[in-house]
Amino acid sequence: MPEPPAPFDRPRSPEPAESFEKPRSPEPPVSRQAPPLPEPGPSGPEPRSPAQRFDPTPQASPDAVLIRRTMAEVGPVADKVTSYFYALLFVRHPDLRPLFPAAMDTQRDRLLKALLTAAEHIDNTPVLVDYLQNLGRGHRKYGTRPEHYPAVGECLIGSLSRFASAIWDAETEAAWVRAYTTISQVMIDAAAADELRAPAWWYAEVVAHDLRTPDIAVITVRPDQPYPFLAGQYTSLETPWWPRIWRHYSFASAPRSDGLLSFHVKAVPAGWVSNALVHRARPGDIIRLGPPAGSMTVDHTTDSGLLCLGGGTGIAPIKALVEDVAEHGERRPVEVFYGARTDHDLYDIDTMLRLQQSHPWLAVRPVVDQRAHLHLPDAVREYGPWNEYDAYLSGPPGMIRSGVDALRAAGIPSDRIRHDSVEELVAAGD
Repeated sequence: MPEPPAPFDRPRSPEPAESFEKPRSPEPPVSRQAPPLPEPGPSGPEPRSPAQRFDPTPQASPDAVLIRRTMAEVGPVADKVTSYFYALLFVRHPDLRPLFPAAMDTQRDRLLKALLTAAEHIDNTPVLVDYLQNLGRGHRKYGTRPEHYPAVGECLIGSLSRFASAIWDAETEAAWVRAYTTISQVMIDAAAADELRAPAWWYAEVVAHDLRTPDIAVITVRPDQPYPFLAGQYTSLETPWWPRIWRHYSFASAPRSDGLLSFHVKAVPAGWVSNALVHRARPGDIIRLGPPAGSMTVDHTTDSGLLCLGGGTGIAPIKALVEDVAEHGERRPVEVFYGARTDHDLYDIDTMLRLQQSHPWLAVRPVVDQRAHLHLPDAVREYGPWNEYDAYLSGPPGMIRSGVDALRAAGIPSDRIRHDSVEELVAAGD
């Protein structure tokens, strides 16, 4: 494996583009390293598939109609749109190229997802603003500054106008300029406000590395300063071996009095970060953590039961939720279905069974596909009823999709089913 650049390097800042309207800069400005482009986090709204056509409704604003029409037009060639955008950005602003990951595949996908999400919710201000604020706060770890946004906007419109040339006109371009100016300003303001409350990232030292199976490790780290988060949330993580490549991992415990954080990591084929964490990381290594995010948290204002489905390393945030209920002294019923393909994959079953022995309100049910010949959602249907429960799902994208369908069929309303964004989970373990 070739050696990457020195860890946590601080490249010089690019000059802002003058050909696109520059958003106003709040005080204080965000500093440090330049950014990759918009990346929807697991807690954000799920974007539609690029191939899915947008059908503007009579209630849609004129700008929304034009923006959605653009996205429908470029959907069939979405990969070319994003590739051309980055080529345009790096040719016009070459100083930006060293600031991005060496492999751009995931980065291209994230840009498209961000555009689709913005187009989908362009008229839903509360949803869009919440999504963009999370995006702006999350991009502080890249060192995003207000002056970076004009260059992005200029090249974004250049790429869209090229591949949507059949429908592109002055009105469409004006709609995109207005939308992008608003989008960038929301992100800039959110980042500036967050800078007053928290650092852009935390350094953390690996203090324990427990290899549970040949490809799964439980990693415990000590942040360099207090790290506030809630059980059920996740963070983005960067290793020193692959600078500027961040991956999302859920916290595997509720907040601890000693301040330590734990993650369950499964090495996946060709996964840069996951393989580095499982096979290369050792106590004493220093990683970086982004801010906590995610809304898969327990509502302690209700006494509803918790129905938790955890598949594979998705058991990590489920374990954190159980600990959270216990620490609040509640006696609400908690049903955990722990799914795995084989007995070998139940790497944390002993921990979950010990929790069950300690808490009479907790039931843990292992579901092994190869032994029971049924999948996790099918097993859940055999129990219940679940209509009085709040549901939490964590695991592979396929499990979450089928699990949501099964829970809805069992009578649980959609607003009481919580999980991380399926789209982001596809690349989360890389």
